[in-house]
This record gives sequence, C-alpha cells and structure tokens, in this order.
Amino acid sequence: MNRQLAHLSDEALVALAARSEQSALAELYDRYGRTAYGLALRVVRDQALAEDAVQEAFLTIWRTASRFVPERGKASTWILTLVHRRAVDTVRREQRRRADSLDRAEEPAVEGVEEDAWLRLQRERVQAALRRLPDAQREALELAYYGGFSQSELAERLGQPLGTIKSRMFTGLSSLREQLGEPGTEISWTSTT
Repeated sequence: MNRQLAHLSDEALVALAARSEQSALAELYDRYGRTAYGLALRVVRDQALAEDAVQEAFLTIWRTASRFVPERGKASTWILTLVHRRAVDTVRREQRRRADSLDRAEEPAVEGVEEDAWLRLQRERVQAALRRLPDAQREALELAYYGGFSQSELAERLGQPLGTIKSRMFTGLSSLREQLGEPGTEISWTSTT
C-alpha cells in the first residue's frame, strides 16, 4: 500500500481524519491496528470480539477525531484508550447477553405445583439476597454460578488477583447464608484454580 502520509505525526493524522481524510485513518490503522488488536484481545479473550472492538474503536476515531485535543495528551494514548473502552464495553455486552439468555432459558419441568411454587420462591429469595450484596461480590458470584467461570478465569477476566476473587466470593457466600437465615445450609464452590 502506498503510504503517502507516513511522514506525518499521529496528531496531524487525527487532524486530517477530522476533515474526513480516509487515508489519514488508514495510516493510523497501519500504525496502531496490531497493537490495538493485541490490547482488545487481552481484554475480551476472543479473536472475533477483539476484531469487533478494534473496528468499533476506529469508527469512533473517525467520528470523533475533531474532538481530540493534542494539548491533553498524545494521539496514540487517545487511540488506545478508545480501543480499551470498546473492548470493556464488548465484555460487558457479552456478560449481559449471557445473563439475558440465562434468564430466558427454559426452566426444567418440576413435578407438582407445590414444588414448582417452592422453587420459584427460593429462587426469588436468592436473587433478592444477591441484589443486596456489594457490586464486586455480586458480580463475582453471578459470573461464577450463572456464567460458569472458574475463580482463575474470573481473576483474569476482571483483572483482579486470584486472592481478591476468592475473598469476594467467600464474603459474598457468607453474607448470602446470613441473609437467607438458614444456618447449616451450605453453598459450595468448587474451584479449578
């Protein structure tokens, strides 16, 4: 590819992109596409989702280049920050999608109306107790139990130390036991750390 704009600074390329110069955006992509993909992949842990996040980020760069202020920081930092934000948005969107699909999942048939009502009541009690937990504890428990993530996967996905995830889950489960008021009822967690 002919790189006519290769001699320009990143900031100059962003300024040209703000004036709808497609070749400027292409040059920025040539410079940062690989790094952006690597960053997105570390966040989302899925090649297709990482590609989507990078594409969305460069579309955002194209649309918002006029808002870039060089005095506030380097263009490369701005670009990679946008990529990181799109990757985090992608992870959140996927988590919501998984949670929504779990909510819509068909419940197994239960023998007897009384047992079905009792199970529904128990589920509502647990969900209400989960909502009363601090966000970090609730997130860890929901991703583990509803999302099927191991503690190690959660630590990696949330960018937290494994010990922090274990602590959040232990504290959250203890709080759930107290809230549900059923001493001796064990909620267990099997970990593949």
